[in-house]
Amino acid sequence: MSRPSPESLVADVRNSAEGPSIGAFFDFDGTVIAGYSVVAFMRHHVTHLDIDVPTTVRTLAAAGGQALETEEDFKKFLGITLRTWVGRRPEELEKLGRQLFRDEIGPSVYPEAWRLVRAHLDRGHTVVLASSATRFQVEPAAEALGVDHTIYTAVEVGEDGRITGRPDGRSPYGEGKAAAVKEFAAAHQVDLDHSFAYSNGNEDVPFLATVGRPTAVNPSSGLRRAAAERGWPTIDFAGRPWTGPVEVARTVGTYAGMMGGFVTGLGLGLLGGSRRAGLNLGIGLGGDLSLLASGVTLDVVGGHHIWENQPAVFLFNHQSQLDVLVLGGLLRGNFAPVAKKELANNPMFGPLMRLLETAFIDRADNTQARKALEPAVERLRSGVSVVIAPEGTRSATPSPGRFKKGAFHLAMQAGVPVVPLVFRNTGEFMSRNAMVIHPGTVQVAVLPPIDVSTWDPADLDEHVEGVRRQYLETLAHWPGED
Repeated sequence: MSRPSPESLVADVRNSAEGPSIGAFFDFDGTVIAGYSVVAFMRHHVTHLDIDVPTTVRTLAAAGGQALETEEDFKKFLGITLRTWVGRRPEELEKLGRQLFRDEIGPSVYPEAWRLVRAHLDRGHTVVLASSATRFQVEPAAEALGVDHTIYTAVEVGEDGRITGRPDGRSPYGEGKAAAVKEFAAAHQVDLDHSFAYSNGNEDVPFLATVGRPTAVNPSSGLRRAAAERGWPTIDFAGRPWTGPVEVARTVGTYAGMMGGFVTGLGLGLLGGSRRAGLNLGIGLGGDLSLLASGVTLDVVGGHHIWENQPAVFLFNHQSQLDVLVLGGLLRGNFAPVAKKELANNPMFGPLMRLLETAFIDRADNTQARKALEPAVERLRSGVSVVIAPEGTRSATPSPGRFKKGAFHLAMQAGVPVVPLVFRNTGEFMSRNAMVIHPGTVQVAVLPPIDVSTWDPADLDEHVEGVRRQYLETLAHWPGED
């Protein structure tokens, strides 16, 4: 039994045959994400008082995995879960699933799993999320990961369009998942002997055995024994770092350093008679002190593109609040942010962003958004760069979400280039909705400037998607590592 590293697993995929005849089947709970997606659903139901506590307790206890030794055990667990949805419409749970993935489940995606998925997609493989969970849990993840195929437990819907509380057919659990994979492979001309599969649970031994290249990921004790007996490789993903008193204290020091450094620098600049000089000094000093206190360092590739191309519209893929500190330490100054209007009322960042002359935009009001960008155009024309997250919000996974066009309109109007800043792993040190920062090295790639002066507005959607593809390509093939 081998114990490959995440990097060697990705390398094996990149050295494998190309094309859709090669399958890559990923279990979901515990393999792609840390923990169990059903927990987020149950927690939501309890918070909104639309589920009884005994049902929740039984579901969460079973979700720990210890109670699911047989397919019969799983059927009982599934029955408990589905009873909480009796009478609901599928559209309601689809909406809830997207919300919970964005806010809770998505940030628990293992970075190692994301990189494996991207590597398979890059090879043109047929990638499948294969789970015994329902589509309300699995499909939002598949969409965010760029995966087109899913295998899941179908839920019966009555003639009245409401969920009955029963599964629709056999669940893909244990032998059922193995059978579903074989059926999928036959329908999609996938060669299982040359395909890959990844899972963490005892019940998935038959599933893993369907392919020629199985890997036990974060394996349970039973799967670990089975993998040893069969000679399957095993790997344990690192997961999220532990939060303790030291990390909390560091985070407090980080925010204190950010605010203290900024106020000090601004004050010194004002004493010298220049508000812009004060802003630049404050940004640089605040960024340095906050990164020092947090234990975060920057590993930057292509940093010369920042200094050689100003003013510019700097884009960054938004993963967490840590991005703000990274931008301060990276750009040093001479920029003004563009941010959603909700940040104006943030007790920590709101006052700071007002001082930075931020253009606050209402994402729900296109007319207001265009008007709010007018001062940003003037700042660019006066020689001050602008920083904006083209997704408009923090992404739930390392994959950037759909880019909005505002940043590119801004650059075209001001006649300046777009410079992409690719943040590889800020979400690993501070997840989407977290408050605590963990120490480590944030990797940043500054891509060459993009001249938008010749772009035709009629082709803007295609151009914008091309820039997003540059982010995906850079994240999948980090400079200097291939």
